[in-house]
Amino acid sequence: MSDIIREKPVHASTDQFPVQGNELLVGGIPLTRLAARVGQTPFYAYDRALLTRRVADLRAALPAGIKLHYAMKANPMPAVVNHMARLVDGIDVASALELNVALDSGADPHEISFAGPGKGDDELRKAVASGILINIESFREVGVLAAIQRETGWTARVAVRVNPDFELKSSGMKMSGGPKQFGVDAEQVPELLAEIGKAGLAFEGFHLFAGSQNLRPEAIVEAQRKCFELALRLSEAAPSPVRFLNLGGGFGIPYFPGEQRIDLSSIGANLAAIQQEAREKLPQAEIVIELGRYFVGEAGVYVCRIVDRKVSRGHTFLVTNGGLHHHLSASGNFGQVIRKNYPVAIGNRMDAPAGEAVSVVGPLCTPLDILGDRMNLPEAGPGDLVVVFQSGAYGASASPRGFLSHPDLVEVLV
Repeated sequence: MSDIIREKPVHASTDQFPVQGNELLVGGIPLTRLAARVGQTPFYAYDRALLTRRVADLRAALPAGIKLHYAMKANPMPAVVNHMARLVDGIDVASALELNVALDSGADPHEISFAGPGKGDDELRKAVASGILINIESFREVGVLAAIQRETGWTARVAVRVNPDFELKSSGMKMSGGPKQFGVDAEQVPELLAEIGKAGLAFEGFHLFAGSQNLRPEAIVEAQRKCFELALRLSEAAPSPVRFLNLGGGFGIPYFPGEQRIDLSSIGANLAAIQQEAREKLPQAEIVIELGRYFVGEAGVYVCRIVDRKVSRGHTFLVTNGGLHHHLSASGNFGQVIRKNYPVAIGNRMDAPAGEAVSVVGPLCTPLDILGDRMNLPEAGPGDLVVVFQSGAYGASASPRGFLSHPDLVEVLV
């Protein structure tokens, strides 16, 4: 029966990966064979078919004409960015090095935007030379961009990143409301728009991002509606018509037991209503949704190998060659107050019963190096492959890979 491929939801949020025989399939490849092809563990593997499907499913759920941008900070691996650039309408970058990757991917510079609260003068010069859209986040940036434009004659394309006076309810990470380092406070934006007009910068629109990792569609709908209404009010002070309106993202993915994938139906209906209103009130504006984690998070796995099995005072530990230095978020981000387990499996024992409570740990000399704490897993030992699901976003690039100087990982797109 090993030739039969079936869906086996080992966790409520991991059924995107099928199982064949006793092994997880990633990109259609059995895990042990993929590990041999990669040539080492630990590694991250990203399934290109899942990336393609996620973008297609989102397009089907949203009204035609809504532009999709990939926030590449979620996963800046060049192969992933190259693939995503062919699927989405634009790329959002957060540094000069990310800009290099986006440009190398073949993304249209006109559809690349640059956000970040601490852009250096050299980064701004590079952005203007590249012809991308710069999300202004301070009054200082207006002066720097005006000087670059005067000196070079190159057009500085700008939007204003707005810090709204509200925040996205139930978001895992709040990016607006109250004092924030991101963007310009909404009440200061009219003054900033006047400065942009005086400086002769090419104003194109607004970027509003309220928060991330939200699984409540009603909260996202409310935030999008409030962001749109705020943009309408601010547009009255704009030096030219709004042509770009980034309403952010915030779409979450399920990580923990009891969480479900977000229902997009109400979000799509809300965006259709916003789009219709924008045709009348902001007739030149293109509406953009910017997503990172939602596009790539569920398409990736982190794979490491068990090197030891030990029992300490009645509790079993599976010691692996991977850990928090490669996957900080799965470990609990250096000791968050309440740590939760990401979904974990023994990738080459998918048919075996989850018969024992074990902790999956890494090789580092810290008690924080935990990938799974007291989880029910199949009996496993040295040589078996541990899989951490939901690992396509904020994994390799968001982890302290030099910590304690253990061997580095590999990333592959399959």
